[in-house]
Amino acid sequence: MAPISYMQIENLTKSYGDRLLFGDVTFGINQGDKIGIIAKNGTGKTTMLRIIAGLESPDSGSVTCRSGLKVAMVEQKPRFDRDHMNAVEACAPHDPEVAARMLSQLGISDPSVMTATMSGGQKKRVAIAAALLDEPDLLILDEPTNHLDIKVIEWLESRLRRSRTTLLLVTHDRYFLDRVCNKIIEIDHGGIFTYQGNFNEYLRRRTERINALTGELAKVRNTLRREQEWMSRQPQARAGKAKFRIDAFHELKRRSQADYTERTVSLDVKSSYIGSKIFVADGITKRYGDKLLVDGFTYDFARYDKVGIVGPNGVGKSTFIKMLQGLVQPDSGRFDVGETVRFGYYSQEGLAFDSSKRVIDVITDLAEEIVLEGGERHSPMNYLQRFLFAPKDQQKYVHTLSGGELARLHLAAVLMRSPNFLILDEPTNDLDIVTLGLLEEYLADFKGCAIIVSHDRFFLDTIIEHLFVFEGNGVIKDFPGNYSDYRAFIEQQQTGTSSETKARKEKPQRENTEKPRKLSFKERKLMEALEQEISDLSQEKERLESIFAGSDPSADIDAASRLYTEVKAKLDEKEMQWLELSELS
Repeated sequence: MAPISYMQIENLTKSYGDRLLFGDVTFGINQGDKIGIIAKNGTGKTTMLRIIAGLESPDSGSVTCRSGLKVAMVEQKPRFDRDHMNAVEACAPHDPEVAARMLSQLGISDPSVMTATMSGGQKKRVAIAAALLDEPDLLILDEPTNHLDIKVIEWLESRLRRSRTTLLLVTHDRYFLDRVCNKIIEIDHGGIFTYQGNFNEYLRRRTERINALTGELAKVRNTLRREQEWMSRQPQARAGKAKFRIDAFHELKRRSQADYTERTVSLDVKSSYIGSKIFVADGITKRYGDKLLVDGFTYDFARYDKVGIVGPNGVGKSTFIKMLQGLVQPDSGRFDVGETVRFGYYSQEGLAFDSSKRVIDVITDLAEEIVLEGGERHSPMNYLQRFLFAPKDQQKYVHTLSGGELARLHLAAVLMRSPNFLILDEPTNDLDIVTLGLLEEYLADFKGCAIIVSHDRFFLDTIIEHLFVFEGNGVIKDFPGNYSDYRAFIEQQQTGTSSETKARKEKPQRENTEKPRKLSFKERKLMEALEQEISDLSQEKERLESIFAGSDPSADIDAASRLYTEVKAKLDEKEMQWLELSELS
């Protein structure tokens, strides 16, 4: 059965002044697609989403929708029709009780909060609630995880994964892309590349594509060298029947100029020496009014400590890291900081750049010379090029920069001071996936300490060694492990508690004497059947993966992709059933 087409985007082009954001973009959206768009910062991803949603016009090209298609969009920075209405009213015309329940699931506990006083995160939650309640045919999401805490992200991820709503989204959250999307569209070198499958499948197939293109480019250049020799030594042959060869030569020359190398941020900035004494937090307590944020926190930071901070919004994470640096004073307790500690602070708000200054002036005002890893010295102009600011981009005024450009400038300003203790407050907002990967590599090798507040689970899993978990009411727990370790621990605790409670309710009189039970005959048979099903599903999964790898050029990739999603879900379900039974055997 052919897929139902929802929308066709053809030859879409958009420029701002003399800057081309994207040109001749063409792709389709079918019913059931969950598409993630990946592109570097500055390529106009937000603008493209707004054009597709009908909120902005292209320079050329068209967006053709299926008749009666209902489209909703959640923008990166949502705006409401009126400032003076509460969260439930912002979800109108839906039933207030239903809206309040949806808002509660998204972490808005007070549905009477007014839009005029909402934080960026609260506005995003309300906008998401309103869009989900609308039940659109096509839901467009621009950075849906920005300013949300991890608990809400995981709820939204689960909801969208189960939903039949067709999705088009831009996000740098790699776990979100991997768990929600069944198709990835990459905008790269002015072209569109479509990959069936999730983010991990995209990474694998993109590598294959780049390798194939690089190999083809090498062949083109080898052929060009031979043809160049022919052109040089046979001037008389350049007429008549040899004209086709001359034309082919010029075409080869054009193709040989392709460049598939990645233009990436370079973060090999020297960190200053850090001594054995870092600093001690001793009995730190902090309140705001009657709200207790930190209660008697004590910790001795070790050399090269890399700590993640997680917890719901509003429990004091940002206040805590400001206290570490002396930007906010605790109500009681003290910090004893080592003499060699040099903080580098990357905050959600960013550095207070003068918006009327040019990019080059921002860095020059901080230093006339920057020392990189190994003692290499650079001028501000050369240093900025390592953060993808070409000489012409360095003449831009700060107020004209995109969110991604501001993030890179902020990162450049923080790292140029050679800090040995990095404090990063939501560093992943506004950075593209390539830059995030490079920042992760830099932090993994960083010869200093780092504290990272982030809702990006992939980022936390890659970098941190243990977590400070803010549970509210001043409680901060130190968990040994990364975020995925912590989630597995919490789920294990909840499962164990639930099982113990159920057992006590059902058989309280035998709680201390009952022996561990064995599998019944029926359960053993079920386990055997599950083993066969798991084997069959695994073989089917491998068959579909071979199709994605190109083993059958005539295969229907869209149908295979839909089947792959179903098979993977069934396989996960059967494996979980088998594991539960195996624990009893």
